[in-house]
Amino acid sequence: MNDRIEIAVVGAHLTGMPLNHELTARSGVLLRAVATAPLYRLHALAGGPPERPGLVRVGEGGGAIETEVWSLAPDAFGTFVAGIPAPLCIGTLVLADGTRPKGFLCETAGLDGAHDITGFGGWRAYRAERARA
Repeated sequence: MNDRIEIAVVGAHLTGMPLNHELTARSGVLLRAVATAPLYRLHALAGGPPERPGLVRVGEGGGAIETEVWSLAPDAFGTFVAGIPAPLCIGTLVLADGTRPKGFLCETAGLDGAHDITGFGGWRAYRAERARA
């Protein structure tokens, strides 16, 4: 699978989440679950559906955020990335295992009306807490 491109997802594309089918329909393969290095803040973005998080790299005060790393063939990666709406974008993430795959980030302009949910450690934990409330 060395001709495939790794992509780290943090929210609606995680296994079991509403947009995961966008990866599986492109023959995406789940490689591993790993946290980011503690360099990021996670925000619940305004708008939807579906509800989506935004991951922002910060200089200090970041946390480790749950991710899944998937692989896609280059053509599938291209069509996947082409469909990503602003304020989300793709950049290079730093993960706790030392790898640096491409992954979801959020432009800071997209944080208007967003809520910082870094303390949950990831989108699943945040969604589980919302479901309990």
